[in-house]
Amino acid sequence: MIAVEKTKSQMPKAVRIDAAEYLPTCKMKLRFDDGQESLVDLAPFLSQSRHPAVQVYHDLKRFCKYTLEDGFLHWNDFDLVFPMSDLYARETS
Repeated sequence: MIAVEKTKSQMPKAVRIDAAEYLPTCKMKLRFDDGQESLVDLAPFLSQSRHPAVQVYHDLKRFCKYTLEDGFLHWNDFDLVFPMSDLYARETS
């Protein structure tokens, strides 16, 4: 068996979202399975995107219809998708 040395460039262990809570003005409070908590502001992304599939989420009723499935946030079959590493690091731009 060959040992593989972990370098800084390798991705850390995959994490999953344990809990997600909507906060006013398109913010999400996320708790990950490793205990990390993130407050992510998705408003800048929504306001900058011109894609029609994203534009419909300016309607807060629609935005709030996310689900948490298998540790990932879902909006209507992946209309909105954010890399887990960005959510974990609180970056979405």
